[in-house]
Amino acid sequence: MTFPIRSLIRPLAQRTGSLALPLCLPLCLALCLALVSGLRAEAQTLLPEAGSQEPSFVPLPPPSLNFYGVPGVIDMPSGETAPDGQFTTTLAHFGGQTRLTLSFQATPWMGISFRYHGIAHYNLYGFGTYYDRNFDARFRLLQEGRYLPQVTLGLQDFSGTGLFGAEYLVASKTIRTPAAWGSARDGGKLVVTGGIGWGRLGSYHHIGSFGNRPAYDGSTNFGGKPSYDQWFRGPYALFGGLEWRPNDRLGIKVEYSSDAYTVETQKTAVFNKKSPFNFGVEYQWTETSRLGLYYMYGSEVGVSLQMQLNPRRPVTPMQQKAPVPIKPRSDWAGAPETWTTDWVENREYRLGLRDLVATELDKSGLVLESLELEGTRAELRYRNPRYAAEAGGIGRAARALAASLPPSVETFRLVPVSDGMALTAVILRRSDLEALEYAPEATEGLKAVAGLADAARAPGPEAMPGPDLYPDFSWSVAQYFSPSYFDPSLPFRLDLGADLRLTYRPSPGWRISGKLRQRIWGNVKNGRASNSVLPHVRTDQNEYAQYGTTIENLYVARQWRPGRNFYARVTAGYFESMYGGLSAELLWKPVGSWLGFGIEGNYVLQRDYDQRFGFRDYKVFTGHASAYADLGGGYEAQLDVGRYLAGDRGATFSLDRTFSNGWSVGGFFTLTDVSSADFGEGSFDKGIRFRIPLNWMLGQPSRSGMGLTIRPVQRDGGQRVTVPGRLYSQVRAAHMRGLEAGWARVWE
Repeated sequence: MTFPIRSLIRPLAQRTGSLALPLCLPLCLALCLALVSGLRAEAQTLLPEAGSQEPSFVPLPPPSLNFYGVPGVIDMPSGETAPDGQFTTTLAHFGGQTRLTLSFQATPWMGISFRYHGIAHYNLYGFGTYYDRNFDARFRLLQEGRYLPQVTLGLQDFSGTGLFGAEYLVASKTIRTPAAWGSARDGGKLVVTGGIGWGRLGSYHHIGSFGNRPAYDGSTNFGGKPSYDQWFRGPYALFGGLEWRPNDRLGIKVEYSSDAYTVETQKTAVFNKKSPFNFGVEYQWTETSRLGLYYMYGSEVGVSLQMQLNPRRPVTPMQQKAPVPIKPRSDWAGAPETWTTDWVENREYRLGLRDLVATELDKSGLVLESLELEGTRAELRYRNPRYAAEAGGIGRAARALAASLPPSVETFRLVPVSDGMALTAVILRRSDLEALEYAPEATEGLKAVAGLADAARAPGPEAMPGPDLYPDFSWSVAQYFSPSYFDPSLPFRLDLGADLRLTYRPSPGWRISGKLRQRIWGNVKNGRASNSVLPHVRTDQNEYAQYGTTIENLYVARQWRPGRNFYARVTAGYFESMYGGLSAELLWKPVGSWLGFGIEGNYVLQRDYDQRFGFRDYKVFTGHASAYADLGGGYEAQLDVGRYLAGDRGATFSLDRTFSNGWSVGGFFTLTDVSSADFGEGSFDKGIRFRIPLNWMLGQPSRSGMGLTIRPVQRDGGQRVTVPGRLYSQVRAAHMRGLEAGWARVWE
């Protein structure tokens, strides 16, 4: 046997378009995070735990991943399930095939995956190198117990071309092995897997058949639609495998595969399959990364890189300056009957208190918008540019008031604002803060006695605005990247450069902002021309990438509270690189409700390709009615119904999961009155998105993050204009469900 070095390296070479490169940004990001986490872990291993003779090594919990990037043996799936919230990236290659998979354990019982698959020398239907995008879903049916195995039902490539389509029912059982069998103190583990598969996984030595399964025809299938007529139909076959984990770092695998690789080995010569058996060894390189080497199908060598991240395990633990303790008033102000309110009549004294509160807030990274003082009550409106969890800002604001105000002030009304718009009002008693700070159940205790109410639309007449707050001018310079995916000639393209952002706030609620962009390097301009039969509302990205210095956006925005539970926004100008115009939005969202409704209307014009001040001939009215549902546990659903940029009408459904530290992963799909034939490849718009907060990576408080939206294919149907400052994302975090999710940070 000869080792196919050239076929292994080619997918990673830039010249060929790189089979792995279409998703190299999330891959590189995951790799960097894995390396940082791994270096931190390796540093910790230098110091043994107290009373231990061995260095500490705590990898993320199993399972390991297969070549499809889901829990499995080598090429076959297993019944194991990743820990809840686990986000994984897998890069695997063998026999001219490279698979790059992003997976997310969306719930404890359901996992979802997106895969980009490249096959070299694929001459069927005239392809040289064939690229395929597909989605998987896995559902845990039975959790492993003392005697029972874990059972999982899986749908592979259920919404793609169907080339890799398969369904399976698989069970896995973990067995403790004797101490003599491994270097771990408990002897290690043996994972036994057995299953039955249809489709690809029923193509080798099938033992029976259920009905007829339509054959794959890549020349006519647009892909993108769930293949209901194929699921659990056609021949079915058995598969299985063993994985021995003698310790935390090593895994030894063997499996029997039920995939005949009919298309790759019989209809075209991708590789030569000689055996159904696969063998492999894997090594846990760092806490979050795992390397594998395999001998596949009796003829090929395979390699894999697995990276697993979990939002609940930050790369760097949060490190921030401890807040000033709340000193009980009885320690410094005497008996309560001596707490006079005469100071309220002295305006100069109240202004001095405002300045003192502003200074205390500034120490915590907060900005005082206004302060209204009465004898026993204070209302503080503040801006929170630092803490991702709104509860963190509330806790720091309450401490600032407790450290600054006279002892007679008992009630704190804390009102976070966003661009001058009040989001909510949290009411705390000062005596509760003093009593609960060091209590065993301080967090839950404070939540039980805290009040929540809708904030008044504007500060009261006696409120003192923050000193020298308006007008306000700010600017920043930051790098940017603009990716373009899945061009068959080069599946990943990228523009890099710098953004200069300027923002001017003349008064509360008003914002004038612009972003000047300078491209430094990029090749998006060399992408393929659009072949869309719809108006080119998004597919002319390469035309917009021809120019180096552009105005990314330039707009005026006004947002305010028109009434109880209502929020409003009007924006005019150049919203994004492709569109400008006029946008208006109204949101109804009670602070204690899990449900919200909004309506938005936009009259937009398509911008000139040079992205200066001119417009093209295309203009359209687009708008949506939206329903927002906070389902609890960090899950958020949204339904938008209306008219899109190409004039098509339909609806978009999205579901996201947001963790308390700001991690977010979700997906969406849009169905409109555009037919699959007119839409083109992919049949309808859909995609996945994720956001990783900087505080999770750096261990410092921050509201910033790194986000990415990946569509299997960018077409013109079902597209919306991007408008800065949409309301729901500003409001949600400060309402009841958002505060509850991050309430653990109120004392930090």
